[in-house]
Amino acid sequence: MTFELSLLATPKSVPELRDQLRRHGHDVRLCVSELLTNVIDHLGEGTPVTVRVTGTSYGRTRIEVTDPDPRALPVLLPATTTEESGRGLALLDALAERWGVERGAGRKTVWCEVQEARTPRNTPQCAGGPGRAESSSHRVTKTPRSPSP
Repeated sequence: MTFELSLLATPKSVPELRDQLRRHGHDVRLCVSELLTNVIDHLGEGTPVTVRVTGTSYGRTRIEVTDPDPRALPVLLPATTTEESGRGLALLDALAERWGVERGAGRKTVWCEVQEARTPRNTPQCAGGPGRAESSSHRVTKTPRSPSP
């Protein structure tokens, strides 16, 4: 199953999008929120985006947020304890098995993949759909974490 939605990135759209993804686990909803908030913070309120949530053939859920600015790349920076913002990508990096950026003519897609181990009970997971080819010149791949006991 694939979820896809085109919208304008506004503060109001973040909780509305999370609500539309309530069938998914907390990690998926949190990653979507962080990626959409990054668009608002770095490209501006009202930026048109496309959000996609798909299952991969290898059991993860892939989240993609595409915006029209291929030049504004996300950068993972350490935030100090006194800073009020700047932890979104650190949070995404901690939750995701891997993440990266695919750049194209007039657009970029920031993506991440998470395990949906924390899917709410009695709700189906996003499943199906092959994973997207990784053709990114800016990609972060993390070593898989071992499952918790």
